[in-house]
Amino acid sequence: MKKYHITTFGCQMNFHDSEKMAGILDAEGYQETANPIDADIIIFNTCSIRQKAEQKFFSQLGKIKSLKKKRPSIKIAVAGCIAQHYGSKIFEKAPYVDFVLGTQNLHLLKDFLNKDFYGLAIDENPSLTDTDLPIKRYSPIIAYVNIMYGCNNFCSYCVVPYTRGPEKSRTHTSIINEVKELASRGIKEVILLGQNVNSYRSELNFPQLLVKINEVKGIERIRFITSHPKDLSDELILAIKDLDKVCEHIHLPLQSGSSKILRLMNREYTYYDYLSKIQKLRKEVPDIAITSDIIAGFPQETEEDHLQTIRALKEIEFDGIFSFKFSKREGTVASQMSGQVDEEVKSRRLYEIIEIQNEITERKNKKLEGTYQEILLEGLPKKEIEKFMGRTRTNKICIIPKKDDLKEGDVVKILITKANRHSLLGSIV
Repeated sequence: MKKYHITTFGCQMNFHDSEKMAGILDAEGYQETANPIDADIIIFNTCSIRQKAEQKFFSQLGKIKSLKKKRPSIKIAVAGCIAQHYGSKIFEKAPYVDFVLGTQNLHLLKDFLNKDFYGLAIDENPSLTDTDLPIKRYSPIIAYVNIMYGCNNFCSYCVVPYTRGPEKSRTHTSIINEVKELASRGIKEVILLGQNVNSYRSELNFPQLLVKINEVKGIERIRFITSHPKDLSDELILAIKDLDKVCEHIHLPLQSGSSKILRLMNREYTYYDYLSKIQKLRKEVPDIAITSDIIAGFPQETEEDHLQTIRALKEIEFDGIFSFKFSKREGTVASQMSGQVDEEVKSRRLYEIIEIQNEITERKNKKLEGTYQEILLEGLPKKEIEKFMGRTRTNKICIIPKKDDLKEGDVVKILITKANRHSLLGSIV
C-alpha cells in the first residue's frame, strides 16, 4: 500500500484543507504515515500570512531534496497559500517538486498522482463552493465546516485576498446537509470556517444560517472563525445571545488601538467603532470570551500609536490575543508604505503587548476559580495519560482527572480548582 505524509502550516482553514487532501488520498488507497521518509507522496500545505511561516516552509522543503535524490519515485507536492502565491516559481526554487496545487484546486490532487511531469494548478475554480471532496476527519467529536471561501476586504497588510481569491459562499442547503451528516456520525461540535464569516451570503445571511444549524439534532456546540469587526451586526450579537448551541466566544481581530493605524490598514472601522461593538457584545452576552489579533510595528506607527494599543488592551481586557510583528508581504499595499518601523522597535513593542496581555489573561482566568463550567471532553492532553482535556463554552482549555466512565464527546460539569494563564484545572462535580 502506498503511503502519504502531509505537513500543515497555518490556520484552521489550512488544517481543514489537509483533511480534504487526506480524504482524497485515502479514497485512492493510500495510507497515512507520520514519517515522511516512509511516504510515496509528501505534501506541504503552506501558509504565507507572515514571512516567518514562508521561511519555515522553504527550510523544510529544502530538507526533502536529499530524500528525493535517494528515492526519485517520491512525489513532492506544495499546496496552500504559498503555492497559490508563487505558482511556477516554486519549480524554479525547488525543481524536485512535482506539483503545485493552489487553494482552489485541491480536487485536482487525484489527477496529479499518476503524472510523471510537473503539474501546476493555480487557476480560479468557479465550482469551488459546489465541489464535494472526501474528508478525513481527525477528530471523532469536532469537525470543521467551510461555509465560505476567499476575502473581499483587502486589508493593506494581508495576502489572503490574493491567495484565497474573492468571497464565495456555499449554499445554506449544502452546509446544513453536511452538518446533519456529521451529527449522524457522532460529531458534537462544528466550527464554521471563513475568512470573514460575518459576510456570509447565500439565501440566508450568517445569523440566519446559525439559526438553521442550531436546529440540527445531535450537534451540541457551534463555533465560528473568523469575524471582521466592520460586519459584526446586532443580529449576530443577538444570535450568540439567544441560540443555545452557539458558544459564548468570538475571535474579533482588532489589529491596532490607533484609529490612524486602522485607517492605514484599511480596516474600515475606528477604535471607537470597535469598542462600541465590544460593549454591545458584553451587554447582551455578559460572560462572552473575546479574543483578538494585534500587529506590532505597522508602517508609520509612532510611539503614541503603540501606547494607544496598550491602552486598548487595558480598556477592553481580551481573554487572549495572537500578537505578531508586522511582516512585509509581497504585493500588499503595506509592504510599499513609507515609515517602515525598525525591527528592534517592533520587537520591543511586541514584547510590551505580550506582557500586558499575559497579565490580563491570567487575572481573568483567576476569576474563574471556584466557578462551575461545562466542558466538552476532547481527549488526552499531551504527555498526560491520566488526565482528560476539554474546553469550556468560552473556549478555555480545561484539564481534569481521567475516569473510566468518561469518554471523548461527553459534556460534563466541572468545578474550576485552579486557573493558569493558558489552561484551567478542574474536578468533576
